[in-house]
Order: sequence, then structure tokens, then C-alpha cells
Amino acid sequence: MPSPTINRQWLYTQIPDAVVGPEHYSYSEVELQRSLAVGEVLVEAAYWSVDPYMRINQSRRPTWNAEPHPLGVVQSAAVVGRVLDSRDPELASGDWVEGPLGWQTHAKAHGSTLRRLDPTLAPPSTALGVLGMPGRTAWFGLMEAGRPQPGEVVVVSAAGGAVGSLVVQFAKRAGATVVGIAGGAEKCRWVRESLGADVALDYRAYGDAAALESALREAVGGTDVYFDNTGGMISDAVMPTIRRRARIVVCGAVSQYGGGLDEPESGPRFSHHLLYQRATMQGILARDYLHRMDEMLARVGPWVQRGEIVFEQTISAGFETLPRVLQELFTGSHRGKRLVSA
Repeated sequence: MPSPTINRQWLYTQIPDAVVGPEHYSYSEVELQRSLAVGEVLVEAAYWSVDPYMRINQSRRPTWNAEPHPLGVVQSAAVVGRVLDSRDPELASGDWVEGPLGWQTHAKAHGSTLRRLDPTLAPPSTALGVLGMPGRTAWFGLMEAGRPQPGEVVVVSAAGGAVGSLVVQFAKRAGATVVGIAGGAEKCRWVRESLGADVALDYRAYGDAAALESALREAVGGTDVYFDNTGGMISDAVMPTIRRRARIVVCGAVSQYGGGLDEPESGPRFSHHLLYQRATMQGILARDYLHRMDEMLARVGPWVQRGEIVFEQTISAGFETLPRVLQELFTGSHRGKRLVSA
């Protein structure tokens, strides 16, 4: 019988009231037997995903994931790794795969839950970013819910993030005028010069929503599509600028993840704008389009291969850093997709 493998794990053990951090996790080591059932594979992790939605799952109340993330179990997460052993005829030792394996160094999984990757097409880590969940969210969220038309104005909050940075580029390819809103002059410069936004606004440079709204109006006049990753003050600034038949795509509410998730700030302050402009507002989740992953890859994959899409990754080394990196997602400064490597 094969010798057991030591599996290192991060267990989610305490519900955060504000920003999530290392104190909400405990480290564990367990022996993982390498024997496999028919159809199973053993995967050794190479990259772990760190995403804002993890904080949503830690709500005390039911969310899009039905019930909150249970305590005392491995933190759920998407992972890219290599197959060590396989009893799945479609997967062999050495294959790169992506799947929902969580914050652990090794995992057994049924082959049907894994996506086999071709490392000759793009770096395997992109399966957690531009060619993974963030890419799927950006592509379908913008193109199907936002429906940008040539000449329209698309405003993107958190434009320097994993999803927002791709929305900026997809909107430009659709022929739109794009405004990226991000935090800090350096990040805004990257959004404008590297991602191609026509305008980049640093929300930190404005004292309140009224000042940011004035700057947005001066820059582009009004908004046809708003891709909202933040909520809060930024949305308060954008909503009064929406035009007739505008489309608002609600992807996230990062402004609430540091303490306003269970008891959010006061309710919608902009419903009258939706009424006046006969606008539509739609929430979107990556899971809504999981069955269409191949469709997204067929469109976006060639752009990535040809170097036509910027997909910056901020990668921290070391499994032990995972809880801290999740905390930094809400308290630090990064661009693009946040990952941890083995």
C-alpha cells in the first residue's frame, strides 16, 4: 500500500465581524492515504486562489451560497495543481488541473470535478484568473448583463482588480468609452496606460460622492453601463450619472466586506435614478455561467495567447501565507489577480 502523504490545511474556525485575518483560521496537518477509488485522482496544489467572495461566504446570514461557510473545515477555494496519481482514464500523473480543492496542499477528487489544463497555451495559474472564474465573471457579466454598444460609456469600479481589470479591456474591445475607478494614483495610471481606459479616477482623491460624481460628469457626461464591484460611496457617485436605459451590473460590494456585510449601510439611495432613467439593475455570479466556460475560453483564450490581454497576477509564495494574503486583499494594495504559490 502506498505510504500516506502529509496534507497541510487551513481550517476556517471563527466568523469575522470585520476584516478577515489569520485569527479566523487554524493550521492543521493530517495524513492522507494515497489509495484511490475508481475515477479518483490525487492532486498536489501549486497555486491557491484568494478571492473577495470568500468574505461573502463568511457572512452570518445565508447568501448566494445558501448557507455560510461551515466552521472547522478546509477553506473552500479554487486550486491549480498537478496530478500525482490517477484512476481516471482522462487524467494522468503530471497533468495540470484546476478545481475546487480548497486551502490544502493535497486533495483527492473525482476526475469529473477537475478541468484539465494545457500549459502550452497559457501559464497554469491563469486558470484561476483571466482564464478562470474572474475571466468568466468579467466576460459574461459585461457582455450579457451590461450589453455595451460602440460609443457608450462604461464605468468600472475596482478597475484594478482581478475582474475589473478585465472588464475595462473587454469594454474597450466592444468599442465603448471606458472609465476605470480605482484607489491610488499609481493604480489609476496602470488602469489608464496598461489596461487602456480612457479615463481613470482615483476615488481616494475625492472627499465625498458628490465630488466624485462631479469629476465623472466632467470627464464623460453620463454613464450607460456601470459594472459595480464595490457599492458604497463609489456607487453613490455613479448612480446619479446614469443615462436612459442604462444597465447596472452588480458583481460585488467590496466596500461592505470590512464590517458591513451582515449589517450593511442604509438601503438603496438610488432607486429613483433607476425609475427616472428606466434603467435595469442585475446581479451576476460566476456560477451562473459555469456551464459556458468553454465558450468564454474560445473567445478570450486566443487574445491571451497573442498577448493582447493584460492579466497581471500578484503572487505570494508559501502555503503559510494564505490567511494573511486574504486579509491583504481588503487592506493592502495589489493589481489584478491575487494568488499564493506553493
